[in-house]
Amino acid sequence: MSPTGAQPPTPPDSPAEPPARRSRFGRRRTRIALAAGAVALLLVVAAVLALTTRDSKPALDEAGARTIASDVVKKAVQDLQSQPATSAVVYQHILPSLVEIEAEHPEGEEDATGLGAGVIINARGSILTALHVVEGADSIRVSFVDGTKSPASVISTDPKNDIAVLAPERNPEVIVPAVLGGGGAVGDEAYAVGHPLGYIGSLSAGVISGFDRSVKVGDDKTLSGLIQFDAAVNPGNSGGPLLNRGGEVIGIVTALANPSRDGHFLGIGFAVPIGAAGGAANAPAK
Repeated sequence: MSPTGAQPPTPPDSPAEPPARRSRFGRRRTRIALAAGAVALLLVVAAVLALTTRDSKPALDEAGARTIASDVVKKAVQDLQSQPATSAVVYQHILPSLVEIEAEHPEGEEDATGLGAGVIINARGSILTALHVVEGADSIRVSFVDGTKSPASVISTDPKNDIAVLAPERNPEVIVPAVLGGGGAVGDEAYAVGHPLGYIGSLSAGVISGFDRSVKVGDDKTLSGLIQFDAAVNPGNSGGPLLNRGGEVIGIVTALANPSRDGHFLGIGFAVPIGAAGGAANAPAK
């Protein structure tokens, strides 16, 4: 029996692990951990290298560069070829504004019925044309692209520039005024639209050949300040629009250079600049 107040005996401590053994075990665990980390790192590096090798491309040589350049050019050419020609776009822009003009002159004149062209220039349906197309006519009839036909009368003239403005008695169902332009330079594309030799709604293409030209018309009249161009025009083009590549009216066709006096185109046409022509109809200056 234990004496009063005596503490129960403390069980002996479990045998202590020899210090040398614990140290060897710790070092072994560290080596295992380092080895595992190294293996994992090697696996990651290997994976990255594999992906890099798989996705990377060999360096581009000269032949490869030429092939790529050829493909790019070919694609660009195909894209351009799939788009409508500039001349086709210009024609579609002006067609709703184009007018056919027939002028009946007194009997006995050499050309009793004259044919010319004109262009609608405002929301009222006013038609800009060349004065010589309608000058002295007993009656004038205009035809619009939608098939509407109507008598017309001259409401304004500018003899100095061979320009006249017509007012139809009946307008087309939808009035589409032309867009007026200006400016330009020698060498710019130019398009003439009219009714040459009776071929209604014809377009010809060329370039602007010069500015501020003068040409003698008739026996006692000279027109000045004209645009010279080489798009083909013939009788029936007079009064029609001269257009730029944007489909804007830059002039009104008025004359052609014709030393032979046979009335047919020999390579040089003239137009009144729209800035001067539009003045007869109080059109905005361009």
